[in-house]
Amino acid sequence: MSDNKNTILAIVLSALVLIAWQFFYAGPQEKARQEKLQAEQLTHQQQTPAQPAQPGQTPAAQPGPARPPGQAAQTPAATAADREAAVKASPRIPIATDTLQGSIDLKGARIDDISLVKFRETVDPTSPPVQLLSPSGSPHPFYAEFGWTGAAGNNVKLPTGDTVWTQDGSGKLTVDHPIMLSWDNGEGLIFHRTISVDDKYLFTVKDQVTNKGDRPVSLFPYALVSLHGTPETAGYAVLHEGPIGVLGDKCLRQSGFSISVECHEESYKTLEDKKLISVDVKNAWLGFTDKYWSAILLPLTDINLKTEFRFEAIGNLKTYQADYLQNAQTIAPNATSNAEARLFAGPREVRTVDYYDQKLHLNRFELLIDWGLFYFITKPMFWSLDYIYRFVGNFGVAILIVTVLIKAAFFPLANKSYASMAKMKAVQPQMAALRARYPDDKAKQQQELMALYKKEKINPLAGCLPIAIQIPVFFSLYKVLFVTIEMRHAPFFGWIHDLSAPDPTNIFNLFGLISFDPTTVPAIGHFLHLGAWVVIMGLTMWIQMKLNPAPPDPTQQMIFNWMPLIFTFMLASFPAGLVIYWAWNNTLSVLQQSVIMRKHGAKIELFDNIRTTLGLKKKPQP
Repeated sequence: MSDNKNTILAIVLSALVLIAWQFFYAGPQEKARQEKLQAEQLTHQQQTPAQPAQPGQTPAAQPGPARPPGQAAQTPAATAADREAAVKASPRIPIATDTLQGSIDLKGARIDDISLVKFRETVDPTSPPVQLLSPSGSPHPFYAEFGWTGAAGNNVKLPTGDTVWTQDGSGKLTVDHPIMLSWDNGEGLIFHRTISVDDKYLFTVKDQVTNKGDRPVSLFPYALVSLHGTPETAGYAVLHEGPIGVLGDKCLRQSGFSISVECHEESYKTLEDKKLISVDVKNAWLGFTDKYWSAILLPLTDINLKTEFRFEAIGNLKTYQADYLQNAQTIAPNATSNAEARLFAGPREVRTVDYYDQKLHLNRFELLIDWGLFYFITKPMFWSLDYIYRFVGNFGVAILIVTVLIKAAFFPLANKSYASMAKMKAVQPQMAALRARYPDDKAKQQQELMALYKKEKINPLAGCLPIAIQIPVFFSLYKVLFVTIEMRHAPFFGWIHDLSAPDPTNIFNLFGLISFDPTTVPAIGHFLHLGAWVVIMGLTMWIQMKLNPAPPDPTQQMIFNWMPLIFTFMLASFPAGLVIYWAWNNTLSVLQQSVIMRKHGAKIELFDNIRTTLGLKKKPQP
């Protein structure tokens, strides 16, 4: 009965891991690969220079400029041949800080040209900086707009996305030098705008309207983030990419996990189906995010808002927008009204997100980073790694040290587990004798075995405890490596230049000696990637399995013989940092188990089991 329980438990654990791997990783990875190929083809088509329109022809429709809440959709804009051409198509004010470079478009006064200078596209430090925001008219528009809108039927002339503002003064936008813009509608309203930026990734936009006319005017301040075209996403179930926000206390987390206040997460497909999501709320934030980068509106926390996520399509071209509308402000003659808006445009760095969350008293802005189901383990795991990293300067070394600390924390439990396993080995002859004594009476056999376990203080399920303990730690570390930007492009030693990416080597091309990429093989290509570290991991797992005597049950033998190979292929495409953790943890477990077994007088049958597996005869005793 005990053997059957162990077999069933082993099968269930293996099945759960396999199902989780297929659902959360293998399936989405293949989907992401196909989407990447499609995106590359689409990008190639978009970058092909457009032919000039002949007389009488109409240019192809392209995603149009964003529209303030409550206004009708505007005429689409033509797409430029490339991003640089779109940037040069209108007058601009440069942005220059230690973290940001780009420009603000005087046409519409939009924040639409942002590059993150501390982050590169690849591990090569000379590669281009990550481009976050792009102007309307570029192949992939993504920008923020601020302003005033009127009530339905209001004929007041207001600034739009086509309005060209005038810079008051000169100079670029820096941390120490805000820029000031103005525009006169010619009908008695004068608009002023001051844009400032801090030393990180926060823009503050202060609008002022002065009424020089002879009648009051009612206007609604608004802010929006607009995204044209469906972005390429990784497609992983453990990672949210798309519309995101905390809207008061009414939010939805697509993963089904909530922490007091939930995070509003919608996929682009869900938003397309719903068309509009609207919530009247106070104390909110909203915008768009992908795996590492976000553009988020951070309105003041004490004002009433009408927040919206909206989707619109013009032909096959799609536009996604997050916006909010404040209450109307009535501006009397010779009076002035003010509004303030904020935009976060940058990386999802944990310290940066937490900094703004506390400084601006935001509504759980920390939920911009999806820590996952094991939040209570995942975030402490990150802080532990980050704290140690600041001393050792290498996240890979930090992973090794944290693994040792985890082993130390669970040492008492693991010690009891391995001690129980050692005792079970010591009574193997008695267990065999019981089975031989009652070969046809399974109930009596089980009764006598349980009496033996009780007498010797043995837990028959002890061997599964070390694996069960690892599962939440494993997934928490996986989440940290996968979603935190701090792990992006973090090197280890040797050929590992990015702990968040799979090991780039491959045993199937002799680690690069053969000029062949096995992953391009149709249908099975994503299985043909076994890096050096995952081979080491599989070997350490195999040694750990062989440290124990071969189970008497054939089913158990088959499971334990194949498990290292199955896990080797399963983990091959996981982040290298996770594979290094698993290999190091296996090594520590082998050492720990060997010491405990020797302490309890149990024979270490590692080499005997290896000889048996390899078909080698045991050397006769002299």
